[in-house]
Amino acid sequence: MHILPTISTTFIVISAILVGFGWYHIVKGNRETHQKLMVSGAIFALAFFIIYMSRTLFEGNTAFGGPESLKLPYHLFLFFHITLATLGGVLGLITLWLAYKKRFLKHKKIGRIAAIVWLLTAPTGVAVYVLLYILFPGGTSKPMLDAIFGL
Repeated sequence: MHILPTISTTFIVISAILVGFGWYHIVKGNRETHQKLMVSGAIFALAFFIIYMSRTLFEGNTAFGGPESLKLPYHLFLFFHITLATLGGVLGLITLWLAYKKRFLKHKKIGRIAAIVWLLTAPTGVAVYVLLYILFPGGTSKPMLDAIFGL
């Protein structure tokens, strides 16, 4: 079993659920609950990132083990997911910073975009996990850029 990918994928799903509930609570005017949920979501996202980067540095990334006919679509999807995750992470950090600085108008404006991106990132991350470890297991670990670009 691939324990670290399972844990990290679970963390990103938990993060997205917390962000979704956090968004719900701010719409309802529950600022304190919103803040607790969003900070918790950020902590789970950070835990995901630490596990992911540790695996990347020490083991490499898992190469796609599926059929050759799906290799290009998989890598295009993976690139889309990585782009979403990077954008979501950056926007999330900006949103947290704006809240910390009490610049709530900008926080609200960017936070909406960050939440949407993050809520799209989590399911695409689960799809990558399913493709790499459930539907087509057996891919080998490779250096990060080789795994991303299918080299």
